Amino acid sequence: MRGTSPVLRFVLGAAAWACALGAQTAAAQSDPMQVQPQGPPPAWAPNIDPQMLAVIEQLDSFNIPPLPTLTPFQARMAKTPTDAVQAILMRTGMPQMPPRVDIDHRVLPGPTPEGVLVRTYTPRAGGGPFPVVVYAHGGGWVIANLDTYEPSARALAEKANAIVISVAYRQGPENRFPAAHDDVFAAYRWATQNAQSMNGDPRRIALAGESAGGNLAVATALMARQQGVPMPVHILSVYPIADGDTQSPSYDRYAGAKPLNRPLMAWFFGNYLRGPQDARDPRISLVGAEYRGFPPVTIINAEIDPLQAEGEQLAERMRQAGVDVRQQTFPAVTHEFFGMAAVLEQAVQAQDLAVSRLRASFSGGGGGSGATSMAPGGAMGAAPSGAMRVTRTEGVPVRKDP
Repeated sequence: MRGTSPVLRFVLGAAAWACALGAQTAAAQSDPMQVQPQGPPPAWAPNIDPQMLAVIEQLDSFNIPPLPTLTPFQARMAKTPTDAVQAILMRTGMPQMPPRVDIDHRVLPGPTPEGVLVRTYTPRAGGGPFPVVVYAHGGGWVIANLDTYEPSARALAEKANAIVISVAYRQGPENRFPAAHDDVFAAYRWATQNAQSMNGDPRRIALAGESAGGNLAVATALMARQQGVPMPVHILSVYPIADGDTQSPSYDRYAGAKPLNRPLMAWFFGNYLRGPQDARDPRISLVGAEYRGFPPVTIINAEIDPLQAEGEQLAERMRQAGVDVRQQTFPAVTHEFFGMAAVLEQAVQAQDLAVSRLRASFSGGGGGSGATSMAPGGAMGAAPSGAMRVTRTEGVPVRKDP
């Protein structure tokens, strides 16, 4: 800019800086991965990942009363971390990606006359038969639903090229322990007997879940072994509830964390368990169960989470029993991060780890854990093979005969 006056040079330089800043802002508005938090890290997580903090800030903006101060019905109506992610996507103008799966619903035979509703995600790519993942959502066995955890279930179906059966199990306090456990087990047992009816491979069935669902995934395998039902080829347990006690180093460190903390876990236990004796049941306190002969297991934890320590303890318990277990704690993220791959890079990494482990077990054709074996006669008896099916077509459920 030789020959240009100092004032003009200043104006031109300021304009260039403004253009660069505008381009950065526009990029952040169009790319949710570039969204940054507005404030400093909270006292309960000074090392929190900036992407994670942006989600927590969005969740805080909903002004939700502490869930333990609400009734279970009220808590189920409150906004969730999934809603926070959706709000960020809307704010950045990120279009929703079209699904690469077909989404149906079925009512399976279960412990009660009304049966168990499940939502299925079937890959559009490939001709099958596909591996099957029976998936249990989180929510402390009290809140949340299939929609809340659809990002995770859909991601597993799309990335693992597997049919995912997401189970709408009964919840407390209306239906206390072991209602949720019995429903997920019923759905899993149905899958082992009827996978072929949905173009699934009965030799390649896995269990998966998050939080309370992570507990249900492991507990279902324990129930399958006890009752002579074929074992899964893999178990994916994401930040599982693995102990009926709320005392641990991570409970102390993250007693006031968000979205999960010690008061909320106590509220979950109070609304699902029938009494203190249930907290000691191995289906709740997984850290006390026996795992010899279990299939490969993947346990994913978040650092900023009261459940971190018990997830790591569960992995060590399994390791001592000779199980092929891979446990990884992802740093600087909170409970519920796994389904946030649209806005959180560590969620992408966690999902990639989960899928790589699932695919390895699926490629083994059932593994060596008795995936196709059944105790003589089936200890619980045969479940009815029929299932009422509901298909989502242009948003209108259409019933089909079994």
